[in-house]
Amino acid sequence: MSNQYKVGIYVDAVNVTMNGGYGLRYDTLRKFACRDGGLPSRLNVYLCYDEERLKTDAEYRDRNKRFCDMLRDFEYKVIEKPVQVYTNHDTGEKVSKSTIDMDMAVDMLVQAEFLDKIVLLSSNGSYCSAVNAIQNKGCKVELIGFDNVSAGLKKSVDAYVSGYLIPKMLPIESPYAWGDPGSRVRGVCYDFSHSDGYGFMRFQSKFTDNLWITDSRDCDSPYKTVFAHISQFEENLDSNHIPSRDLIFEFDVIENEKGLVAENIVLVSGN
Repeated sequence: MSNQYKVGIYVDAVNVTMNGGYGLRYDTLRKFACRDGGLPSRLNVYLCYDEERLKTDAEYRDRNKRFCDMLRDFEYKVIEKPVQVYTNHDTGEKVSKSTIDMDMAVDMLVQAEFLDKIVLLSSNGSYCSAVNAIQNKGCKVELIGFDNVSAGLKKSVDAYVSGYLIPKMLPIESPYAWGDPGSRVRGVCYDFSHSDGYGFMRFQSKFTDNLWITDSRDCDSPYKTVFAHISQFEENLDSNHIPSRDLIFEFDVIENEKGLVAENIVLVSGN
């Protein structure tokens, strides 16, 4: 993709937070979405809130304000919508409803005309129709998700990236830079021999538009590969499920006489 291509970022904030994306680094998101020379033309975060609680709960109100202020520091536009509460007349049960997904879909459709790529953050399959319409306008759609991501939505977009695998997208405790020896990273087990009891983990090490170059031996690949022995996986893991692109692991990158190896491998997401 050429330099200065126009990028739009659209985040369904509550959906992302409730589905594994708590603590999302919005500065990292901006850098990743605009990698390789992208121009951030639209940065929209859609946030629904409890209007009554906002009036009575000072902590909730202050937390909401701090979150919005942080987003605006990174030049995101925050679209806030109150949650509508209805009473089911048959059961008396109160039902909460928001139009935030519809608002976001409409904005993407209208603004796609002026963009080259849209980066969507949500797990909600209701965006499939909007994605198809956006693609028909000639705009590429990239999806970033964490847990419970709609299979249909993954199939609709041009590219899907697990937010767990993007360096620094979510906080991770490590005194070393992501990917350096001694650091803790997240990746997938893409190859494993059950008869030999070992395989290989792959993790992303840098931001480029070459995410399709998965062979880490290629100098243009943004990935690194490390050796992984079965003894380093958590005890209760059913190894019959590896290798898999759907299982996200967190592990230490250790350098020894044989090169880089993965240790203390823990499953963090099975989406």
